[in-house]
Formats: sequence, C-alpha cells, structure tokens
Amino acid sequence: QVQLVESGGGLVQAGGSLTLSCAASGSIFRVDAMGWYRQAPGKQRKLVAAITPGGGTNVAGSVKGRFTISRDNAKNTVYLQMNSLKPEDTAVYYCNAHLYRTTLQLGDYWGQGTQVTVSS
Repeated sequence: QVQLVESGGGLVQAGGSLTLSCAASGSIFRVDAMGWYRQAPGKQRKLVAAITPGGGTNVAGSVKGRFTISRDNAKNTVYLQMNSLKPEDTAVYYCNAHLYRTTLQLGDYWGQGTQVTVSS
C-alpha cells in the first residue's frame, strides 16, 4: 500500500508565505514525477507545479515567480514553497506522485488534500 501524507496548509494573509510538504511512503520501488494540484470551490483541479527526479520542473503561469517546487529523493518528499500569496490562491492543494510499486507496476497516487486559505 502507498500513502501520500501532506502537511503545511492553513490560513495566511495576502502577501504571506506557506510551505507544503508531501511524503510518499509504503511499498515503493521508485518515485517518478511528483507534483501539486489545486482545486478551488466549483472549479476543476489544476496543475500548480511538478518536478521530475532529476529536478526538472513545470510550473503554472499563474504562480510562476511566486511558488517554488522542490523534492528530496531520499525521503520521497516533495515541497511547495508559496510566497506572495493572493486570495485567488485559496484552494485545496493535492499532492500527486507517479511511482512504481514494483519494476512493472506504475501508478498514479494522490494525497488527501490540504486547505490553503489566503485572506485579503
């Protein structure tokens, strides 16, 4: 079994910062890409940022320059440093991981979500 456990969400004023963490654990052979998605009320879940094991990143235009994604491969953990937060960043943030449970079993896994609320 595989678990993605997120932490770091909360309430912050506009202009503030938060750091999200997500650790993958369980029966894991290798973790491939990891990323963060967010879903605001009444809207679709969208990619915020993703990172490969080698450190290559893909960051949404709406957060580029404000959010930084990083990872610790030894700990199977991905981070999202969020600076200059805006009210429109308010959403539930979900961690995602593409990982191999064995050499052949590639799957897509999600965390439970963590609420980020930015007040104006």
